[in-house]
Amino acid sequence: QVQLVESGGGLVQAGDSLRLSCVASGGTFTALAMAWFRQAPGKEREFVAAIRWNGGTTKYADSVKGRFAISRDNAKNTVTLQVNSLKPEDTAVYYCAADSSPKFTLQSRATSYDYWGQGTQVTVSS
Repeated sequence: QVQLVESGGGLVQAGDSLRLSCVASGGTFTALAMAWFRQAPGKEREFVAAIRWNGGTTKYADSVKGRFAISRDNAKNTVTLQVNSLKPEDTAVYYCAADSSPKFTLQSRATSYDYWGQGTQVTVSS
């Protein structure tokens, strides 16, 4: 059983940056593909970014390309999402997710991920 704990959210102004972190425990971290999703009030959970077990391949939603960067430190069982140039529309709860059966290609569907954190709130004011 994998446990995921996110941190790093907060209230910021448009244009600011944040660094979201997710620490995994209870499993073999290098066996996991990791991802970030987000969910705004009244909206469905949406894919943000994903990273392969060795960090060699990443995937991003079009809405965050060039502004967000996902990375991982396998020695620390941590995946990080650097979020830059934040916009009010980035306001959401950000969730860390793990895929314990990684596929050939990184997945953007929430149903592909079987472990989830509790989420961290990011609020961007205009």
